[in-house]
Amino acid sequence: MTASVQPQLFPSAQTHMVDLFAGPGGLDVAAHWLGINVTGIEWDDDACATRTKAGLVTKHSDVRKFGPEDFPDATVLAGGPPCQTYTVAGGGAGRRSLDQVLEYLHRMVVDGEDVTEEVSKLHGNDDERTGLVLEPMRWILGAHRGGKPYEAVVLEQVPAVLPVWDAYAKALQGLEYNVACGVLHTEQFGVPQTRRRAILIARRHGKAELPKPSHRLYRKGRSRSEGDSDLLPWVSMEDVLPDRKKFVVVSNYGTGGDPKDRGRRRSDEPSATVTGKISRNRLYSTASLSRELERFTPEESGRLQTFPVDYPWSGKQIAQQVGNAIPPRLAAHVLAAALGRKFETADLDRVVGAAWDPGLYEKPLLPTTQA
Repeated sequence: MTASVQPQLFPSAQTHMVDLFAGPGGLDVAAHWLGINVTGIEWDDDACATRTKAGLVTKHSDVRKFGPEDFPDATVLAGGPPCQTYTVAGGGAGRRSLDQVLEYLHRMVVDGEDVTEEVSKLHGNDDERTGLVLEPMRWILGAHRGGKPYEAVVLEQVPAVLPVWDAYAKALQGLEYNVACGVLHTEQFGVPQTRRRAILIARRHGKAELPKPSHRLYRKGRSRSEGDSDLLPWVSMEDVLPDRKKFVVVSNYGTGGDPKDRGRRRSDEPSATVTGKISRNRLYSTASLSRELERFTPEESGRLQTFPVDYPWSGKQIAQQVGNAIPPRLAAHVLAAALGRKFETADLDRVVGAAWDPGLYEKPLLPTTQA
């Protein structure tokens, strides 16, 4: 008779992660659930105010001022470089500079060139955030050349950056990593929101795979009972906002400036992508679309991103902080996959719904087994 496999917890003392561009803590919250010891680097004062209140270990500085030599115990590198210049909603500086970014990446990896000065000129000519997508590679190459390569690498961005991640994948394979990258739909991982993220997972030991969906894909106009019967139904806004009566959300974004073309979602559907402008979205009563309701609070916006209900949002521009973050629930799936672990959805449900306690920061909460 085969013995049952008992859930185990990540040994926090053995797994240390550096989170570049850490923001208010999306990846860090997930790392906390998994018992991963993490240090985040973040320059934004407001995001750092939230991180401090949440008890997250933080270097309040620019990632370009550090390198792998400053974190010799780190075995995992993670990061989500600023995505605004690559988004459909943003100005598009990154999309216009994509070919140049790919050229710099090739020269860094294949030719071993230091392209820092040229990237800084790219910053000056366009948007400083555009070239920051190259920072994780600088860290990866530095760790490799220093003889202490990272055991795992996790990167996330908007789908427009997938060509960059594809180029990263080729470079990482040349450094003896197993790599998987692609676009994930957040609602397929229990996030009450339709949002797509380009994810890269690289592992030095073991097969690299993107996490398998736990929930069904959302399709406008289709019932949550439709789809793969082996997967759970997608999660709606009202599932995570039980104190709200039924409502309709009208997005701040329009098509051609016409308010009539702005996206609408009912409370029994997942939210549209949560952006830094979520505080501008208008809410109306389902019973009377002429009656406007109170807009989403910061706590409610955070719940749509799967942050703990009592997560201590602080500083200014909280809506922007919320919109910039990766949903912690998705991040838990991605980090577990990067470390060859798996967990039960019910256990993740419990952890996501629990109160946030900075005092438990280094204690693993989510039981896992080997994938």
